[in-house]
Amino acid sequence: MTYVEDEIASQPRCWAAAAGLAPKSNALLPRRGERVAAVGCGTSYNMALAYARLREGSGAGFTDAMPASELHDHREYDRFLFLSRSGTTTEVLEALDRVPPGTPTTAITADASSPLATSAGATVVLDFAAEQSIVQTRFATSLLVLLRAHLGADVGPLIDDAHRAIDAALPPGALASQRFTFLGRDWSVGLAYEAALKLRESAQAATEAYPAMEFRHGPISVIDAASVVWSLGPAPLNLADDLAPTGALFVVAEVDPLAELIRAQRLAVELATARHLDPDHPRHLAFSVILGSGR
Repeated sequence: MTYVEDEIASQPRCWAAAAGLAPKSNALLPRRGERVAAVGCGTSYNMALAYARLREGSGAGFTDAMPASELHDHREYDRFLFLSRSGTTTEVLEALDRVPPGTPTTAITADASSPLATSAGATVVLDFAAEQSIVQTRFATSLLVLLRAHLGADVGPLIDDAHRAIDAALPPGALASQRFTFLGRDWSVGLAYEAALKLRESAQAATEAYPAMEFRHGPISVIDAASVVWSLGPAPLNLADDLAPTGALFVVAEVDPLAELIRAQRLAVELATARHLDPDHPRHLAFSVILGSGR
């Protein structure tokens, strides 16, 4: 078994640990009513996108999500939330340096000794979700479970869905497909981006992601019988009818979108294996992006 397979399979346990950590972390995480910037890179940015929509949707307050390299230093925030598995990513550390003096900063990372953890004003450490694979899976999903629990969500049913997603069959015929399109709505748009990223990283797959209602505004034109269209949330009305003439495999999640992401992660690994690739060590990627001209 590869590292990433083991890490994917451990997510129900990690999510339970994240849910248990939430009450102890409440004082460190964004407070209700604060204007918050959620900052990350790659997978962590996708989680920031999901969190921003969840936080605003819960009525907790204005929330922006942004890549660390595109920090909005012209806007005023009450708190910056930095998400980084390694805590060593150059862009994240440079963004932390740009936070206006006196503005509270919170980091969520897997490494308590990392530069981000020791430099942020407050840090939540998810060391139980640390990973050996370059490809992120359980750390990112665990931090979103933590944040959902912090927002007041009951994550018990979500963890039950995670167990189901670990055991569920993958979409029939997906391994033979040549193009993969993931769709999301509201907070699951960030998860659709993440699902596409997993297939791209692990299996060098031709994959893309869109807000579900945008899919018919152009992207559907490239869909054919060698395609999978996978909705991580509720499917738009009549989309199945629109896809029928294309011959594409249409998949609609039957569990929470975050749990459905587990199935996409599993597909990424199986695709990589079928293509004789190493899903733990994708080409051109490193565990953390550390730039020579950085901090």
